[in-house]
Amino acid sequence: MNNQETLIIIASSFAVCTFCQWLAWRVRLPAIIFLLLAGIIAGPVLQIFDPEQLMGDLFFPFVSLSVAIVLFEGSLTLKFREIPGLQSVVRNMLSFGLVITWLITTVAARFAIGISWELAFLFGAITVVTGPTVIAPLLRTVRPTAPVANILRWEGIVIDPIGASLAVLVYEFIISAGGQQAWGNTLLTFAGIIVVGGCIGVGCGYCFGLVLRNHWLPEFLQNVTTLGLVFFSFVLADTLQAESGLVAVTVLGMWLANMPGVDLEEILEFKESLSVLLISLLFLMLAARLDIASLQEIGWAAVLVFLAVQFLARPLNVLFSTLGSQLSLPERYLLAWIAPRGIVAASIASLFAIKLEQIGFADARFLIPLTFTVIIGTVLLQSTTARPIARWLGVALPEPRGFLIVGANLVARKIAKALAENGVKVLLADTGSENIRKAISENLETYHGNPLSGHIDRYMHLAGIGRMLALSPYESENIAALMHYRMELGRNSVYMLQSNRGEEQDDKEMGVPTERKGNVLFGSDITYQFLFDALTAGGEIRTSTFTEQFTFEMFIEQVGEQIVQLFVIDTKGRVTIRGGNDRVRPESGWAVIALFPAV
Repeated sequence: MNNQETLIIIASSFAVCTFCQWLAWRVRLPAIIFLLLAGIIAGPVLQIFDPEQLMGDLFFPFVSLSVAIVLFEGSLTLKFREIPGLQSVVRNMLSFGLVITWLITTVAARFAIGISWELAFLFGAITVVTGPTVIAPLLRTVRPTAPVANILRWEGIVIDPIGASLAVLVYEFIISAGGQQAWGNTLLTFAGIIVVGGCIGVGCGYCFGLVLRNHWLPEFLQNVTTLGLVFFSFVLADTLQAESGLVAVTVLGMWLANMPGVDLEEILEFKESLSVLLISLLFLMLAARLDIASLQEIGWAAVLVFLAVQFLARPLNVLFSTLGSQLSLPERYLLAWIAPRGIVAASIASLFAIKLEQIGFADARFLIPLTFTVIIGTVLLQSTTARPIARWLGVALPEPRGFLIVGANLVARKIAKALAENGVKVLLADTGSENIRKAISENLETYHGNPLSGHIDRYMHLAGIGRMLALSPYESENIAALMHYRMELGRNSVYMLQSNRGEEQDDKEMGVPTERKGNVLFGSDITYQFLFDALTAGGEIRTSTFTEQFTFEMFIEQVGEQIVQLFVIDTKGRVTIRGGNDRVRPESGWAVIALFPAV
């Protein structure tokens, strides 16, 4: 393969990954489906893509470091305050629940495929992991209740290093040829992984947290330094104790996520973009290595293993893990259905299959196709059925009626406060620390960070949100927000407040004529500057409720034309945004949120 061919393959890989991610976003399915399909077509089917030939000796180091980054990025979102009362469920699922899944999967592989007990135990250890790469997009589509979402997210991230460590222990036992000495070696390995990985993760996390908290590092170096620290922690841990690197980076991320006074927004945004790229490349490359002949040799027996994992191992795991918990039965049923496998299972299976084949385990060739059968089966089945099942069980959140408000300035806070007082869910997103602090002091739900980052919805911050109001004083920020969320929420569900009509601008000059039309908030005559001036002059945003004795017409006669109607809320809690040509007349029991100017 010459240099030009190598460049073409690399460029094509990036293009395919981008297209698969876009297609997944467009149809609201996990990207793994399209990435696996593309990898299988490019690899074993057409034989035009061989990642090992392309990267040579760098292939598995690249896989290892990429998985480390993915786990670190996921662990940065694990905040202990998000699972009050559910810690025992997560702990159970990661301990004896994991053992239940492991043993059932092992027995199924042993008797369905006929592989040795050693390899069956290894396969069972590999496939206990779920992973944030497949859980996060699934949760966005399903929109389950908060307890279910938080449990699945915590399990998906934390179980990856645990499952990887379990696979390492089984592998160490296999290559030690069993016996008393093997048990001792395995227990020492386990202790080394936990101690070394945990100590390095805590040490690096604490030191780097101090650096970030005291602003000893300029912002433009934070992302690069974090990436270097992840690599350093992973390699140092793996050097001191083989396979302890994943534990180290996971503990590192969790420590930083829960360390007070540490701002991680810029790091999260950078790591999110990097993780999307690496996950895409990993799935594409690992799928390209799939051996179709081995898969055909296994045949329908692989489907039997998948059925045991889906319909026996997972339900029993959840059944015993949730005993005595506050979860309702429908929530437990949904937990028992959702457990898709992802990138860590694929990468670990690929790594150990090659190592075991090299030392004479012929059946190790079945590890990769068997693992991919479970990955593809769980992802396809659960991604297409989880939402209908959640709705049938009554544990899917209702159609979202809340508002994401871009900006936490004075105007945004006053509008959010009025909506929240009427029982409407609101989420204020802003990069300004002072604005966020004021919003928190007013008991408003906030997101401190870039509202255009995919991180805000990837980790369920948008649960219950159906519309977006761009209330920034800057026109460019409002347009960017409108463009960003119009595909996520729908073109008719995103609105922007004009900044200042004092300086007329042609829509063509703004570069987005189509997107702006029909999405101007409160009508063309109402601007941010108008609302800001009215509020700072003593104006108030208040709610007026109508009855048979106090009708909307009486309200208009009483207050005159000085008020500015902003929202109408009907008796079912549905919110209508008012504009310049409203024809809806509020009825008895309805309410109007309006700006009352200073007297």
